[in-house]
Amino acid sequence: MQEHGLTQSDLPGVGAQSVVSEILSGKRQLNVRQIRWLAEFFKVPVDMFI
Repeated sequence: MQEHGLTQSDLPGVGAQSVVSEILSGKRQLNVRQIRWLAEFFKVPVDMFI
């Protein structure tokens, strides 16, 4: 996120800012839908998030 100058609110496909915060802090894991969204958003393979 830092590399791309993004904030939690720039990732609506992951969920609400509170969900993104929990994921970033390690309190919650990404689910399949979120992984697919992130892979598409960042134009990287899905396995980058697994």
